[in-house]
Amino acid sequence: MGTVDMKIGVVGFGLRAGLWRHAHKPGQGSEVTIICDTSERGRADAAAQVPTATVTAGLQVLLESGIDAVLVLTPDNQHAAVAVQTLRAGIPTFCEKPLDITIEAADSILQAAYDSGTRLYVGHNMRHMPVVVQMRELIEQGVIGEVKAVWCRHFVGHGGDYYFKDWHSERKNVTSLLLQKGAHDIDVIHWLANGYTRRVSAVGDLAVYGSVADRADNSGKRMGEWFSLDNWPPAEQHGLAERIDVEDISMMNMVLDNGVLASYQQCHFTPDYWRNYTVIGTKGRIENFGDGPGERIGVWTKRTSGYAEPDRTLVIEDGDGGHGGADPRLIDEFLRFASEGGRTQTSPIAARQAVAAGILAAQSLRGNGSALEVPPLPAGLVEYFDAGQPALVRE
Repeated sequence: MGTVDMKIGVVGFGLRAGLWRHAHKPGQGSEVTIICDTSERGRADAAAQVPTATVTAGLQVLLESGIDAVLVLTPDNQHAAVAVQTLRAGIPTFCEKPLDITIEAADSILQAAYDSGTRLYVGHNMRHMPVVVQMRELIEQGVIGEVKAVWCRHFVGHGGDYYFKDWHSERKNVTSLLLQKGAHDIDVIHWLANGYTRRVSAVGDLAVYGSVADRADNSGKRMGEWFSLDNWPPAEQHGLAERIDVEDISMMNMVLDNGVLASYQQCHFTPDYWRNYTVIGTKGRIENFGDGPGERIGVWTKRTSGYAEPDRTLVIEDGDGGHGGADPRLIDEFLRFASEGGRTQTSPIAARQAVAAGILAAQSLRGNGSALEVPPLPAGLVEYFDAGQPALVRE
């Protein structure tokens, strides 16, 4: 007998469409059999890249196609609109991060998964990135004692090409880049600190790209068609989106529910592109220098006078596939979870808490910078997802 493959659907064939490759392994356990996209460009790309799959513009066609799992890879503001339907249809659902762009929409996804008993997985791939995994392992080993502070500086050197030339440039599509881009890092901060944001405040501005006059309608293009390291300096960028109303620099402070203090700084007009995490505990600190394969994590556990080289240095590991091997690990974990259930390294509750922190930070910085409280989730939802979404007996 031949191998029976899980049938996988994909909704949205845009910026994260490349994830299909990790799910499409005919004869090895899974196969992408149907792709849904409302745009002509998306359907054309899907037909060219996955010629064995059915390509459709109708979500209902996908829902009725007999698939065993689905990847929801639409723009952020459509995640709930699609995921709620796939979950209600009983299809184990991978929802790309962030869950959605409002707390209400994010919560509706969790509620749909709970009500239907359908498995939900959120694509926070950085929980599989070697730099993050290695730092978490050091923390869990007690190397730096009890974590008391975490901060992250994110130098988004490609920001002008990645986020200010397409739908990412508008609040109606992303709420804020503190949410859209920052959800990764907020989730990592939460994971390293073993807690969730309880109170948040922020400042930010559209400091550079708002004054760039060279604008264009890029709706028919993809990021790869305009990206270039020659697009520099930031004030001389060209072909920016016709409407820009998201900030290009933001700074947020967080008080976590376990008392840890955290901060996150994001800048989209730096010359370099990398992120730096610093975690300080009661016995030392760790900090990464670069976040890619072959770069370094430093560990300091001895007192010194002035700056000192790390007491210990770890080389960041590598892996096959995007984000240092994180993307294939992410999809592998989802497919295993969709098929068998059980606990996962990612967490729908954590994904919601990252969304909530990012949204409230945006509200704070667009107001007077005052601190805002994160609204809690119902205890029953938290218990259900923290337990790994066990099958419930429903009346």
